[in-house]
Amino acid sequence: MSADDIEIKLVHTWPTEEIVELYRVGGWWKEHCDPTEVPAIISGSFAFVVAVEKSIGKAIGMGRALSEGVSDAWIQDIVVFDSWRGKGIGRSIVKALLDYCLEKKLTWIGLVAEPDTREFYTPLGFRELPGEPLVFQPEE
Repeated sequence: MSADDIEIKLVHTWPTEEIVELYRVGGWWKEHCDPTEVPAIISGSFAFVVAVEKSIGKAIGMGRALSEGVSDAWIQDIVVFDSWRGKGIGRSIVKALLDYCLEKKLTWIGLVAEPDTREFYTPLGFRELPGEPLVFQPEE
């Protein structure tokens, strides 16, 4: 199968089990996570995009943008199933999120990339800023 077999969709809802599986593939789903919160993750995002395999109608990739909708946004949770990687789908997801943010006149779009994925984002126009982002994580 190829990227032609995929449709990129901006969604406001999506089947919870498909999103949970994508979060698992990304390594972000933890045992304490509550699947009933997935609809709020989707609806609470400024933009939530899924890559859908047309023949079966299931999500094989996703990403989202968080924003107040006025000035800036953060792109996060970009993931594509391993069997679909290398076909431009992740790039299409990021591009759809960027296009949406730019259409809404946002002037600053950031993301936090894993160190081994930075080369994926630089051709899309992202560049490193000096320093590292700060993060607060309560003890688990």
